[in-house]
Parts: sequence; C-alpha cells; structure tokens
Amino acid sequence: MATTVNLQVEKLSPHIGAEVKGIDLNQQQDAATMAELKRLWLDHIVLLFRDQSLDQEAQLRATEFFGEVGYLARPANDYPVGYAKLLPNVMLISNIRENGEPIGALPDGEMMFHHDMLHAEIPHKGTMLYSVEIPSHGGETLFASGYAAYETLPDDIREPLEGKWARHHYNYGSVQKGDDKGTVAFSDSEHPIFRTHEETGRKAIYVNRLMTEEVIGLPKDESDRLLNALFDHMEKPEFVYEHTWRVGDLLLWDNRNSSHARRDFPNGERRLMLRTTISGDTRPY
Repeated sequence: MATTVNLQVEKLSPHIGAEVKGIDLNQQQDAATMAELKRLWLDHIVLLFRDQSLDQEAQLRATEFFGEVGYLARPANDYPVGYAKLLPNVMLISNIRENGEPIGALPDGEMMFHHDMLHAEIPHKGTMLYSVEIPSHGGETLFASGYAAYETLPDDIREPLEGKWARHHYNYGSVQKGDDKGTVAFSDSEHPIFRTHEETGRKAIYVNRLMTEEVIGLPKDESDRLLNALFDHMEKPEFVYEHTWRVGDLLLWDNRNSSHARRDFPNGERRLMLRTTISGDTRPY
C-alpha cells in the first residue's frame, strides 16, 4: 500500500475544478491519502488526474476511494474488440461502431448540460471518466458549479422557486432534449430545485436543460419562464470549467452540486471513455 503522498493541487477555474498532481491511482492509497482526496473533492467539485495508466480494476479501486461503486446498466452490445471482459459497473462512453451499431452509451454530438442520473429516485452522487481514445479536436466537457450559480441567483428568480420541486425525465441516450435519439426512460423523478449537499450543507441548483420538464405546482408558462432563467444563469461562463481531454486523463465530478455538458467532435474520429459512478446515499433534499 502506498504511503501518504505529497499532493500538489492547482485550481482550474475560480468556482470549480482542481488538478491533483503527484499521485498514481494504480496504487492502493493509505487512509490519510484517501481522506485528503475526499476533502479535495468536496472542496473543488471536479478533480482532474492527468497521465494515469489505468486498467478497469484500478479505476474501480479509485472509484471506491470516494464511496460505493454504483450499478450501471449497459447496452447488450457493449463489448467491443479488446473489451470482451468489460467488468461489471464499468460503462463505455464511445462513438465507435461495430456492424453499424454503437458499442457504448451516448451517441455523437453536442450534449446539453445535465446531472448524471437526475431521473432516478436516488441519483448517483459522483462520476469518474477515464479517457482511452480521443479525437483530434472537440469533445470538451464543460462543468458548471451549482453552488456558485445558486449563491448569485437574483432574488426574483430564487424566491418563487425556494422550497419547490421539479419533475425530470430522460430518454436514455439523448444528447438534446426532444432529439428522439434515446429510448424512453424507465422512470421519472421529482427532486428539490435547490438541493442541499448532505456532506457540505451548501445549496446548489439541481435542475438542468436536458432532463428537467417542469416546476411542480406552477402553470406551464411560469414554470418554463423560471426554468429557462435558471438554465441561462447556471450555464454562464464565469461558473464553468471547460476541460480539453488528453489520453490518460481521469476526471471525477460531484453530481450533487454540478452539471456538465459536451461539445461536438468529428463523427469520423474515435472517442472512447471508461465510466464508473459512485452510488447515492439518500434522496436529494
């Protein structure tokens, strides 16, 4: 087991994201190092570990530093050449096709801001994504701080929504709302519009442009107006870190207090990521 390492931390943007240097996530870490990584995650929301060389077992071990590994359902054809032994709870995020069919989750194209698993009753609290193949350009991931957006929200938007809940729905595989690319989700969910993070006690905006359908209890026109104002505010560039991927990057983000989006990339170039998640402990409140 590795001893406590001297971690170097560099902020990636004013409100969200930090790069952690001086650690090899192939190694099992001692309790003090894991506790420090957990603290950094809670402080910075998104953690970047560059130049990692991970197999699936190592990624799952790293995921367990932050909580219980989440269950991930996978498409039946999610076993491409070289990944015939894809481990349980490891998912492919890829545009690669075999026999004309995508081998992994999420089709090509730009993807709207969203929180992973928002449509579930108990959403997964974290996501870890490891880059194996990347296109020559494009495919950047944008992360928006739900804390910063909530704390700067104008009163005329916040006050009508304080204490209210929203309904969410996701067609699995859709990247734009209403694009008809996905399959109909097996369930909807209802969660507070402003979520309290159970570990930090801070509030964050907990709706997004891709999955949120309505504010419960408001007329449709008022619901649409307030939601669009929320979406526009929370996606402002000053709250966002945009990540340009390199092979060997491992990103961890907190779904409880951030949303993320993806830029388009050339559909003729391969993109392959390995995804794991951290199970949620409780219903959002």
